[in-house]
Amino acid sequence: MLGGRLKSLPLCFLIRTMILKRVVVTGLGALTPIGNTVPEYWNSLLNAVSGAGPITRFDVSKFRTKFACEVKNFDPSQFIEKKEVKRLDRFAQYAMAASEEAIKDAGFDLDKLNKDRVGVIWASGIGGLDVFHEEIISYAKSDGTPRFNPFYVAKMIIDIAPGHISMKYGFRGPNFSPVAACASSNVAFIEAFNLIRLNKASVFITGGSEAPISPGGVGGFNAMRALSERNDSPETASRPFDKDRDGFVMGEGAGCVVLEELEHALARGAKIYAELVGGGLSADAHHLTAPHPEGLGAALVMNNALEDAELQPTDVDYINVHGTSTPLGDIAELTAIKRVFNDHAYSLNISSTKSMTGHLLGAAGAVEAVASIMAIKDGIVPPTINHFTDDEAIDPKFNLTFNHPQKRNINVVMSNGFGFGGHNATVIFKKYGG
Repeated sequence: MLGGRLKSLPLCFLIRTMILKRVVVTGLGALTPIGNTVPEYWNSLLNAVSGAGPITRFDVSKFRTKFACEVKNFDPSQFIEKKEVKRLDRFAQYAMAASEEAIKDAGFDLDKLNKDRVGVIWASGIGGLDVFHEEIISYAKSDGTPRFNPFYVAKMIIDIAPGHISMKYGFRGPNFSPVAACASSNVAFIEAFNLIRLNKASVFITGGSEAPISPGGVGGFNAMRALSERNDSPETASRPFDKDRDGFVMGEGAGCVVLEELEHALARGAKIYAELVGGGLSADAHHLTAPHPEGLGAALVMNNALEDAELQPTDVDYINVHGTSTPLGDIAELTAIKRVFNDHAYSLNISSTKSMTGHLLGAAGAVEAVASIMAIKDGIVPPTINHFTDDEAIDPKFNLTFNHPQKRNINVVMSNGFGFGGHNATVIFKKYGG
């Protein structure tokens, strides 16, 4: 008799009432172009600091774009044994730094932690671009004899980053890397969120890292006409929603969020930053690199996230938008927001922190999640800097938080990530209320 009743109930009802755990944020880590720790990063966001400047990593004299948002004063030996540093590409070094900060911030007693129940899901859009470039150039300059570094493949592959994190701490739970271009980190959060909800793990170290500032990275995006070429003023080049925006500014770094099952966090007396309450996925099914002009995929993913979180559009206070500073992308995202939120779109705070960090590609969602969570914690919205000229194509009733942070009681934040190939992923964080 009971089996018959269960079969008549919607699957989503059964899952929510019988299985799903609550998931909270208990640790944060960040390594960014505007700060190498979470406090430094957050302080720079609130002070409208741009991380852009001339590229120092290689000779850019023949490149159309000669600037980027580089990580500064980074010493990998603070996080990795010196003899091991050369065995990790920069994107993995960045992952080790951000994850160490987040794990320390979470306050775990590692000797008492059940490491079978701790997983690592770590994202990157590209992975070891530096080592790939170096090894191929070396081979091209040789006489054709293959003399590749034995660590070449292990340094290049994306999933090596969570592998290194798990080996450092002995975490034996689920361990892998999702790839969805610039939506990758948000996909990582959603994967970790769902596995904790389904009681497959108690804790996840999750986020993303990227190190694309190399000849291949800059040259490739230049060839697509995706990057700003405002070489005379790098610090003002990333200008989301400004009439004169001309492309994104490449960034690098890492962000990490410790996600934990609520009862597990409470049992150890952990501090709780916020609750992750929903995630959505969708595809544009439109174009390799351009967004759907009507924002259909972007609207769908935001609606999917709201449905998963069991929230109404009017519950959202702030959206940390994808907002890359491209002519088409910025308009499409605002079109989608209006489609989802209707008149409430004008009551929201909207901002793009990429105006300060640049675009960290597969790691963008990770550093933006950290900003979103800190916005909830401190009740302040970081700004969209570099706004000089209104775009007549943008509805002036949107509050795009131009140039200065705004104080606000924030209960719910939505963070969007969209990637080449039409991949969309949105996560929703909520103030924890017990």
